[in-house]
Order: sequence, then C-alpha cells, then structure tokens
Amino acid sequence: MSMTIFAQSEKKPNIIFLLTDDQAYRTLGITGNDQVVTPNLDKLGSQGLVFDRHYNTTAVCKGSRASIMTGMYEYKTGCNFMHGSMGAEQWSTSYPVLLKNAGYKVANIGKFGFGVSKVKNVDHKGNEGEGVQNAFDLYLTKGGQCNYATDKNKDMDVYAEKDPHLTQALATAALEFANAAKNENEPFCLTVGFKSPHKPLIPDTQFDHVYKNTVWKKPINYGREAGLHLAAQSRQDRQYKKYWEEAYSTDEKYQKTHRLYHQLIHGVDVAVGKIREGLKTLGIADNTIIIFSSDNGYLMGAHGLGGKVLPYEEGSRAPLIIYDPRIPKNKKIRRTASLSGNIDIAPTILSYANIGIPEVYDGKSLLSIVKDEKKKVRNVLPVIQVFGKEATRCFSMIDGEYKYIYWYFKSEKENLYPTEELFHLTTDPMEMKNLASNKSYKKVLKKMRKFYDDEVKNWGAHSISYNGYLEYGTLFNRAISWDKKAVLIKEKDAKLTPYKTPSKKK
Repeated sequence: MSMTIFAQSEKKPNIIFLLTDDQAYRTLGITGNDQVVTPNLDKLGSQGLVFDRHYNTTAVCKGSRASIMTGMYEYKTGCNFMHGSMGAEQWSTSYPVLLKNAGYKVANIGKFGFGVSKVKNVDHKGNEGEGVQNAFDLYLTKGGQCNYATDKNKDMDVYAEKDPHLTQALATAALEFANAAKNENEPFCLTVGFKSPHKPLIPDTQFDHVYKNTVWKKPINYGREAGLHLAAQSRQDRQYKKYWEEAYSTDEKYQKTHRLYHQLIHGVDVAVGKIREGLKTLGIADNTIIIFSSDNGYLMGAHGLGGKVLPYEEGSRAPLIIYDPRIPKNKKIRRTASLSGNIDIAPTILSYANIGIPEVYDGKSLLSIVKDEKKKVRNVLPVIQVFGKEATRCFSMIDGEYKYIYWYFKSEKENLYPTEELFHLTTDPMEMKNLASNKSYKKVLKKMRKFYDDEVKNWGAHSISYNGYLEYGTLFNRAISWDKKAVLIKEKDAKLTPYKTPSKKK
C-alpha cells in the first residue's frame, strides 16, 4: 500500500465530499458558463483547484458511484444497472470502511446509489444492507433515487418543516453531523449525495426567479444535424430516441429543461454556501477539506442526444474542485489540465486521512496535483459503457488531448458495423470532427489504439467473472472476429436474467 505525503504527527483533517448527480462540466461560472448563477461553487473553485479534465470512467450513476467509493473500474466492482450489486469483498476496501476503521467519524447523507451483496447475483436494483449501513456512523440515505420533497425521504423527514426541498435539508443535516463530530473531538469524513440535478427536474420554488428570464444559448454541437458524423451505434437507444424528444427536440423544450436543470444546480450552490458558512461558525473551516464533483455529466441536446451514459464530452466529463484550506491562497485561480477520473476520489480521500491506498485500486491520489497543478498522476483513462442496448456499448480511451472510441457491435440488418472515433479535444472540444480516417492523424490513431488494446487486456486479466463483465474482454477486443463475438452475446444475454429475491417461507 502507498502512503500519503502528510506526516503522521499532523492533525487529521476533516473531509467533506459533495457529490451531485448528472451535472455536466460546463454548468458553473468557473468552468466557462456565463449564464449560470453559481457564486458559492465559483468561490470554492477560486480558492481551491479546478480540474478541467475530469471524467467518470462509467458515465451512469450506479456504476460511477460504485467506482467513486472503491477506486476501482466497473469491471472490478461488478456493479451497474443491468449487471448487479457490488460484492462484499469490493466494499471492504471502500473509503468509508477504511476511514471508519482508522478512527474517523463517517457519514453518508442523501443519495447512495448502489447495492452491496455477499452473493454474486444480477440484482440490478440493489440493496445496501447492513454491510453498508454499518460502515457509517450516520446513514441518512437511500440506495436508489431520493425524492426532492424532504418529507418523502425516510430519516430526512425531520428536516421537512425548515427545509421542504431535499437539497437544503442535506446542508442542514451535514452541519448537524459536523457539529456532533466536533463536540466528540474526532475527525470526520462526510459524503453528501445530492439528487440534484437528476430527473425528475423539480427544483426548489424559492429560486424560481433566478433563471426566469434567461434565454439559454445553444452550443454548436446542439441538434440532430450535429450528430450525423458520429457512429450510428450512438443513435440506437434512449439517449437518441426518448430523452432527446422529451427534453430538447424543440426550442421550448430546450429552454424549459435548461431552466429547471440549472435551477436545481443553483440550489446546490446555495447549499454549499450554507455548509461553508456553517463550518466557519463551528470553527473547523480551516481544517476541513472540501471535494466537489458529480457522478456523470449530461448530454443536454449535444449531437441530438439526451441523458448521459455515452462517452462523449457532455456525458462523461464532470466538474471536480478540491479545496484544501491549509494550502496558501493564490491571487490567480488555480486550474489543472491533468487528467483525473472518478476512481481517483477514494485514494485522494484516503491520502488526506493518511491511510494506505489498497493495491487493488485503479485510482490515484490527486494530492500531488493539488500541491502543484502541473503534476500528472496518469497519461490515459478509460471510459466504460456496458449499459443499455448492446448496440450502444463501447469502450474509450482519453489521454487529455485525444479521445478514442471503439464501437464493437455489428448488425448488417441495422447497417451497423464496428466503428472507430478519434477526437482532438483541445482543438475540437465539441467533438464535431471524427479524425479516425484522416491520414494526417495516422500516428495518433496508432498510439490511441495501443492505449485501448492494452486496457482491454487489463479488462480480460482483472475483470470479475460474474455479472456479465468478463465477456467484454473479448467483445471489446478489436482482433477477435464478429462471428465469435455474436455467439458470446447470445450466451451472455442468457445469463443476465433478472434477479428475483427468494420469497419468504410462510
């Protein structure tokens, strides 16, 4: 196990991890959106470090949150919708478990988002169970989606009178926990799982005025025409068919969706401001690390797509801010282009607590980058997509400058064939040009293919053998024929039958 850079003799810091749901990178003022009102998060970023190349290695909440908690890729956690719950073995090295074992007061308030099971199964709904709840000193949470109405959430309903909307209730509960930990003179690690801005888009009505008159601008990659150059596989599921039609297909829908979506984020911004002011009042702000991120991005009409899941920038890229009050303040806003991923959250938290990082982790501690924004902890990062219809499943590699995507699925009837995509993210951040067939990028394509092939080998070597993951070491392999893959798909689908909880004996 690797150890952190902080000395054992230093006072252990408190750690607060604020996690939103479905928040794309360009949704804050500090990340380049000049139409939003996010003063508290912008201030947090201006006082900390903004990560401009942060990606979720799985761009859907359940799989991403499992990776966030454990520092492992999805093919090692075994956890996502349509696959199954996380195993108890993987959960045993999660950051909440390790922090509690090391003497931290540990809490999870709000959304948790995945199940843990001692049995290897395909229970895609998941149930946290006692194994999860016992890892926390305070567990005011829910495994699935929370309700925006505070009084509809078990254990949170006591806050409903003061804070009828869940977002503000989470801030109140967070400060109560921080106060209790302070009174017990123990360091704490608090994870706050905001539901915002996840569907259904039901923002706090007290903020109706914020975007009432805003006319939202459309990016250059908005709309169906802006997605025709993408792989046909990207248009085979609900991201293209259902979510686009529901929320973005007309200007009226686009404007309404954006107003509600960003109003939910504004509510989070207000909650973050309350938490920060509360920490000052408690006298513990100077020793409390704050990490802010989201479990995935949101496509918001880009390329004629809605939802998330797919590896394009809007769906997989998310904000990440790390604020360490012990680092001297800088006159200029500190940003880093160093590549980071959701798997880096757990090792970073452990490093701040001076706890060894398990060897099984894929993530890296970001502390060296927090101290020096020019540092790097990795050269490449994968983005996994094994959710939804088989045709939309793909595997991607990002090196910070380029993104390579391989869509393996073939169907002559549907005119689908294995497809490569290559995007130059620094010159084409909206991913409007697929360079895979451009001869000028032949060397780049070769390099990115090598990164991809190496990671597929890692998948085959380290994937769990259940919940339908091991097979993708073959399915994503560019060198294996479609005939062999087609047989494997049929066998795999036969295994992925819905898990049913055994009925209790009467």
